[in-house]
Amino acid sequence: MSREKPERPSNSAAAYVRMSTEHQQYSTSNQMDVIREYARKRGLEIVKEYSDEGKSGLNIQGRDSLAQMLKDVQGGEATFSHILVYDVSRWGRFQDADESAYYEYTCRQVGVAVHYCAEQFENDGSPVSTIVKGVKRAMAGEYSRELSSKVFQGACRLIQLGYKQGGPAGFGLRRMLVDQSGQQKGVLKMGEHKSIQTDRVVLVAGPEEEVKVVRWVYKAFVNEEKIESEIADSLNERGIVTDFGRAWSRGAVHQLLTNEKYIGNNVYYRTSCKLKSKHVANPPEKWVRADGVFEGIIEPEIFCRAREMVLARSQKFTDEEMLEKLRGLLGKHGRISGILIDEEDNLPSSAAFRHRFGSLVCT
Repeated sequence: MSREKPERPSNSAAAYVRMSTEHQQYSTSNQMDVIREYARKRGLEIVKEYSDEGKSGLNIQGRDSLAQMLKDVQGGEATFSHILVYDVSRWGRFQDADESAYYEYTCRQVGVAVHYCAEQFENDGSPVSTIVKGVKRAMAGEYSRELSSKVFQGACRLIQLGYKQGGPAGFGLRRMLVDQSGQQKGVLKMGEHKSIQTDRVVLVAGPEEEVKVVRWVYKAFVNEEKIESEIADSLNERGIVTDFGRAWSRGAVHQLLTNEKYIGNNVYYRTSCKLKSKHVANPPEKWVRADGVFEGIIEPEIFCRAREMVLARSQKFTDEEMLEKLRGLLGKHGRISGILIDEEDNLPSSAAFRHRFGSLVCT
């Protein structure tokens, strides 16, 4: 026996609100005030509310409430005949304007109308509203592209000035908070962030015992020719944990040996995920760098020697042999990443693959 569909009165409405992480002037409560006033003037009764707080509008992934609302509508479970949204951009800043239109179309197909309550046009299907919506959708997507470009340019500028942009400090290093004049304000703990817009973060040497461990790792690798897994085993036997409080692995040691921040270099944009697109590793020529902006804890000569040794391990392999090893890794894990490569004892390092082929990204 099929389940009856819920009753859907003609004046019933659902409210959808979204507050993004990059655009905060419209709180969800302010959006609801406008939506409720819109409903009151048109004799609509709000019977359900959907809210995505702190969610980007670039795509539907992660916007659980929007996804659930569309599922309710398309599955015939909706108890409302109208959807009330603050404006076109709150529905989404999709990079493909057709995606935004598609979601609205799927609602309209089953008799649920979408209203943009703060817009100066009625979403009535007229040629004028169709044109205006198309322009608004394109503008919403372009806003995100422009914002992304401005944020990236600003981050690159700060890198050149010697400030750290995101991510943990790394074992043996710490994130120091400084004010706009460069005066130190204190070390940030793991997970802490600056709260004043004009403050910045620089890297400084960590506790002396950690610095000694980092220098021992380089000495063991360069002078004693220990491989990463042997160094990891030794650190674990001594009860030393990583900056995340975990046991050492081959990959963790490898990252310590190949990260230029240990000689004071600031390197940015090694990976990117612009506008919620796929996360990719960028080739070295795209990296943004500033050399010698931090006080390093490893001598550049020792670091360069370690990097040469890492790259030399791949010289005995032909291109096809290296690719075959990657195929084996893919078969083992179902995916390939720099971390997985660095964890394998019988594989050249991820740095070696980038050096040989220019990137880990398949094009």
